[in-house]
Amino acid sequence: MGETPPLKEAVTSASRRSALLGAIFLMATSAIGPGFITQTATFTVQLGAAFACAIVLSIVVDVAVQLNVWRVIGVAGRRAHELAGEVAPGAGWLLAGLVVIGGFVFNIGNVAGAGLGTDALLGLDPRWGGAVSAVVAAGIFLSHRAGIALDRVVVLLGLVMIVATTAIAITSSPPVGESLRNVVLPEQFDFLAVTTIIGGTVGGYITYAGAHRLLDSGTTGPEEVGAISRSSVVGILVTGVMRVVLFLAILGVIAGGSVLDESNPAGSAFEAAAGEAGLRVFGLILWAAALTSVIGAAYTSISFVTTSSTPARTRNLLTVGFIAATTVVFVVIEQAPVTLLVFAGAFNGMILPIGFGLLLWIAWRRRDLLHGYRYPRWLLLIGVLAWLLTLYLAYRSFIPLTEL
Repeated sequence: MGETPPLKEAVTSASRRSALLGAIFLMATSAIGPGFITQTATFTVQLGAAFACAIVLSIVVDVAVQLNVWRVIGVAGRRAHELAGEVAPGAGWLLAGLVVIGGFVFNIGNVAGAGLGTDALLGLDPRWGGAVSAVVAAGIFLSHRAGIALDRVVVLLGLVMIVATTAIAITSSPPVGESLRNVVLPEQFDFLAVTTIIGGTVGGYITYAGAHRLLDSGTTGPEEVGAISRSSVVGILVTGVMRVVLFLAILGVIAGGSVLDESNPAGSAFEAAAGEAGLRVFGLILWAAALTSVIGAAYTSISFVTTSSTPARTRNLLTVGFIAATTVVFVVIEQAPVTLLVFAGAFNGMILPIGFGLLLWIAWRRRDLLHGYRYPRWLLLIGVLAWLLTLYLAYRSFIPLTEL
């Protein structure tokens, strides 16, 4: 009888660590989607080894954003829209509406990406592949232990993507030394590349994916600041590792003299590096990236229309409905949702400074919502600097949004 409490405590601790790891990978894999792969490939072709500098700068800014977002949400122990509602009447509903709309439109593209991945991997029709992938994603949330299934799937698929891409990077023999030199002394610099990949890594629903999952892990409150901060940084570093190995894989192919297909630079790079096997590996990576993004977009979007008191079963059923609705739209439309993806990307760029600004205001002025926690001024300062950059991202997003 005397051994029961330690055993129970150990089980609880193990579950907490699993959920915390799940939060890290949910954030990372939500960022690593079809758009992430396409952007990385496109800018690698355009900038070559000089893209290494843009990657490092984007990681620094991403860390500044996520350190603040995770800390405010984690210390407060409440979701972003709940906190926004405490700042101004209706602000929570506004933020929730923007995130859900952006997440819904973007998830159509994620399902499409899953279909393209199964096409490259198995030769399956993209519509069938997208539909089957959506069923797999929905099955996770219908599982009896959905939380554990979610954490394990995103961690497993995240590791699969990194390992598979690393294997291709080794095969392509990239000029690592030249890339390292360009981190400090880039041969050319493209600010648009930096802003684009920042928006793709921490824009829209992705900003809150890991932080909201963090709440489910029970790692909340001022006493958990250390774990919250470490987790936010590790999540960005996982995303950064994937970006780096994908960049090196494609750079090696370009340095070897191969000319890539402009319509599918990443796929053609993998094929050039490892032949037919390389194309299959690309299909696996694209499918895994799209599937985890489907999971992340659905989970995070529904977290904005529910609260911590909403029964888990209700949240899971709403998430399944969200996945089903986006899949139906993908299946019935006549062409790939290119316009929808452009709209969603621009829309998510507009969302970022709104939600981020509200959280920074809480860090600055609403100590009561942080349970008396004294927010570090240095962290708030780098958060404000990052927020100013997100305003620029929103400005860049406004033009394509008005055109659409």
